[in-house]
Amino acid sequence: MSKETPKKTPLVFYQGDSGKEPVREWLKGLDPPDRLAVGQDLMRAQWRWPIGMPLCRPMGQGLWEVRTVLPSNRIARVFLYLDDGMLVALHAFIKKTQKTPDDELALARKRQKELKS
Repeated sequence: MSKETPKKTPLVFYQGDSGKEPVREWLKGLDPPDRLAVGQDLMRAQWRWPIGMPLCRPMGQGLWEVRTVLPSNRIARVFLYLDDGMLVALHAFIKKTQKTPDDELALARKRQKELKS
C-alpha cells in the first residue's frame, strides 16, 4: 500500500472587470478570528477537494458553498466553482436567514457564468 501525498487544489479569488476581488475584500473586512475561521475552512476545502457535508454543500450546476460557523456566533458562506482544476471563490456573505437568499445565489451564478464564457 503506497501513501499518496495529498494534493492541494489551487484557490483563486474571482476578479471583476474593474480588477477588484470582492471575496478577498469581504474577508479583509471581517474581524481577525472570523477571518481565520473562514480561511481555515477554505484551506480544508483545498486540501480535501472534493469534499461534502458538513463543510461543503453542492448548490447545483457546479457551484458549491463552504459553510463556516464564525467565532462571533454568525454564519458565513463562500461560494466556490471548480474551473480548470482551480477553485474560484465567487462570492461570500454573512448568512442571516436559514435559507440562502436568492440574490446571493444569483450573484454567484452570474460570476460563474462570466468565467464559463
